Amino acid sequence: MAVNPFKTFLLPELLRGLMVTARTFVSNKYTLNYPEEKTPQSPRFRGLHALRRYANGQERCIACKLCEAVCPAVCITIDSDVGPDGTRRTSRYDIDLFKCIYCGFCEEACPVDAIVLTRIHEYHMEKRGENIMSKDMLLAVGDRYEAMIAADRAADAPFR
Repeated sequence: MAVNPFKTFLLPELLRGLMVTARTFVSNKYTLNYPEEKTPQSPRFRGLHALRRYANGQERCIACKLCEAVCPAVCITIDSDVGPDGTRRTSRYDIDLFKCIYCGFCEEACPVDAIVLTRIHEYHMEKRGENIMSKDMLLAVGDRYEAMIAADRAADAPFR
């Protein structure tokens, strides 16, 4: 194998890298002042989880545990119970947001569109244990943002 003295002494890879740096150094920059200005989001953005209800107020989740089974991060925990009307409902539905990779598999696996990922991305935790979203917290998010969730589902319907 012969050594090419041109590549050895002139380092063309280094020169190509410096050209990329020089090109981006003189190009126009786009700066976004984040809290005041927001970028547009797709209706398919995957952010905070929410549990939805039917129009009559009954929760949609039927405790089929498909979302728990399909979750690659194993961050969903579901316990089921039989309700007074004989239907199976969740007694516990927890999502660990630190483990979640926001892949959307839970949303795709749900046969009744009970669990959805909203466009909410501005949330934080201040105390230990706040990363676990319980059933009540998930239902509260779903109730609060149901109009946005329904609009996003309607906008995405032609592509499903």
